[in-house]
Order: sequence, then C-alpha cells, then structure tokens
Amino acid sequence: MFVGGVCLFRRPKNGFDYERLVELIEQRLFLVPRYRQKVQHIPGKLARPVWVDDADFDISYHVRRSALPKPGSDAQLGDLIGRLMSRPLDHHRPLWEAYFVEGLSKNRVALITKTHQAMVDGISAIDIGQVILDVSPNPRQSPEDLWMPRPQPSGASLVLDALAEGIARPGEMVENARSAVADIKATAGKVATALGGIASVVYTAAGTAPASPLNTRISTQRRFAVARTKLDDYRAVRRAHGGTVNDVVLAVVSGALRTWLLSRGEAVTPSTIVRALVPVSIKGTDGLSSELSPVSAYLVDLPVGEPNPVVRLHHVSHAMRAHKESGRSVAANALVRASGFAPPTLHSLGARAVSSYSQRIFNLVVTNVPGPQLPLYALGARLEELFPVVPLAKNQALSIGVTSYDGGLYFGLNGDRDAMSDVDVLAGMVQESLEEMIGTVVG
Repeated sequence: MFVGGVCLFRRPKNGFDYERLVELIEQRLFLVPRYRQKVQHIPGKLARPVWVDDADFDISYHVRRSALPKPGSDAQLGDLIGRLMSRPLDHHRPLWEAYFVEGLSKNRVALITKTHQAMVDGISAIDIGQVILDVSPNPRQSPEDLWMPRPQPSGASLVLDALAEGIARPGEMVENARSAVADIKATAGKVATALGGIASVVYTAAGTAPASPLNTRISTQRRFAVARTKLDDYRAVRRAHGGTVNDVVLAVVSGALRTWLLSRGEAVTPSTIVRALVPVSIKGTDGLSSELSPVSAYLVDLPVGEPNPVVRLHHVSHAMRAHKESGRSVAANALVRASGFAPPTLHSLGARAVSSYSQRIFNLVVTNVPGPQLPLYALGARLEELFPVVPLAKNQALSIGVTSYDGGLYFGLNGDRDAMSDVDVLAGMVQESLEEMIGTVVG
C-alpha cells in the first residue's frame, strides 16, 4: 500500500546524474525526518507501533540506479515502473525508495518514487519528490545536516512505555490487546480512521457496486501506462458546458471506460455504470484545507452507458454537485497555495481514505490532484512531466491517478498484470475520449 510517482526530467547541459541526486537528497533529508525512521513493533502488541531512528540508515539502499537500453521508450519505462511497483517495501527499513532511471529517449531521465502511506500523516507532510525540487534552475542552499540517530529503545523500555500509557488510558490498552488477539476485523475500520485522521463521507448510496471486469482476484504484479493531455482542453470544455475541471476529467474517464468495455466485448447498455471512489479535498472548520481531515471520499456513478459525451459530463456534474454545494470544496489554486507542491501527499491521503471502505461498493479509484502551474527543477534539470501511481485496493484491477502540472494534465494508470493486460490500450482511449469531448466545443 504505497503511493508512487514518476518524474520525467530533461537532462541539462551541465548533467544530471545519480551521484549528484544522492548528494542532493542526503543534503535535504532533514526536511523529512520520517525518511530516516523505521517502524518498531511493541512486544506483545501492547500498543501501536512507534517510529524509531534507523541507526543503520543507508541512503544508497533507498536511492537506487537503473537504466533502459538506449533509446528507452515510454513502453519500456512503463514496464520498468510496473515491475518496481510490484515489489513490496522492506518493513525493516524506512518505508520509501527512489530509482534514478537513465537511458530514456529525448535526453530524459526519470525519478520513480515509492512511499508507504504510513509516512504521510497530514496535508503538510512532504514527499521525497518535493524535497529535491526548486522553482529555479539554481538549487536553493541547504544548511549542513549532521544527523545522528537517537538510540533505539529496547524491547523492555517499549513495554514499560506501553504499560505507562495503558495506565493513563486503560481503554486504549484494552483495545490494543483485543486487536492483537482476535478482533482485528471488528476494529479495522476504527484503527484506519484513527491512524489516517480522515473524515470521509460517501454521498452515493453505499450499495454493492455493479459487476465489472475491473473487480476480480488480483495478483501482486502490476502494469503501468500513462496518458498525456493539456489542462487548457479541460478548461475549454468546462467553459462551454459548465461543471469543474474535475467533472470533465471524470467524464473523460467515463468515455474511455465505455470504449474499453466495448473493445472487450462487454455488454454496455444505456444504464451501464462504473462506480468510482473519488477522493476530494475538503475545507476544515477554519475555511482552509484541513490538516487532519483533508480528504472526503465520494462515490460517483460514471455513466459509461451514455454515448453522448456532453450528457456524460452533465451526469457527472450532477453527481458531484452535492460536494460543490456543501461549502467545503477547495478550489485547485487554493489547494496548491495551501499545500505547495504536494500531489504525492494528496494522492497518498486519497488512497488512505479509499482503504477504509469496503471494496464491494466501488469498481475503481480515480484521484485527481492539482499541482503548480509553473516549471520546477532538480539540479537544473527541468521537470517536464509528472505521473502518479495509486495503489490497488483488494480485488480492484485498476486505479487511475491524475495530476496537473505546468499546463499539462497527466494520467497514471496502475493495473493488475493479469486482469489489465490492455492497460496501455485504455490509456490511449483516455486521449481519444478527451478529443471526442473537445469536438463538442464550438469555436
């Protein structure tokens, strides 16, 4: 259950190599202390696990080097991403990895990141990708970081701390013991909510999701594909037909899924729907995006049976209107101002919101997170494209992550290797669906 990110950079004339990237990350790790910490379990499960400094922290283990045979194509990169996302993180080390990938065509390099959801505890959390990025080709200066790990607590001290906490809060100790012994299922939802701090509200009747090839027994292996689109195209459709950019994104996804189902010979009638769980950012009581409750999960019935793209958009806009009229919706530009460059963080919070729901009530997850509309750089290398990788829930064969950045709107499609062998075909259908939508805009 980790969220990934794929950053594609144009290599500058002065170079952008693995050694300099490792040095940059090491210089800036003080910004993310959690990235030098690992999970320590309490003996007897008397309390929740705690974070402790990793005395054996090895930056070269977490930042790795890879390459494609030149000139590496997008298809080859997608295959590499799928393989990397199939490998679990080592829970005996800090829960993140980054891969510097060379050999890409058009003088590009890629940075692929994997970060466990447990690392993200609020909207202010920083992802490793954010650490290396600057708003100028000239890297900002970082203070010297002389990190020394704190001594790892012994098992006895952890037990004593847990007992002391249990005396102060006996109800929680009883809950921990019950969870450790036999009542995991009964407390799973409660624990997920407590850990995530997420207030999620579903605005569609929580009945069983319709039968779909998107819901099947999945393997541990993944396939990954991308779709590149322009943000201005979605804005043009919004101006012509109303709604929001997010509504247009969901309508485009609806059209792509319609074509994909038909290509597989699935029965598609006017009433056919695909139910998507869509995490959206909400305002807290202070009117800003909430630190503890930044995400609300909406169930949206995507009208894949509707052949008219404009009618599909109106259906989606109607379904999302409750969120807009609630007074708690957060505009994209306000979210970017509040959180900075935080697409990985918000995708992770969205995925955590998803994990607290029964997978029987939705067919797939679609996360759409706004990013800054200005160029960003790492060691002078310009970030050209950014693709999210959203994890699959149980029996969910596909998740779709969307991020806007510097005039582009980028789709990352993460699919089960067996159930979604044609995930690259679906990615192409996303672009076709947008073109169909643009064709309805007059002038």
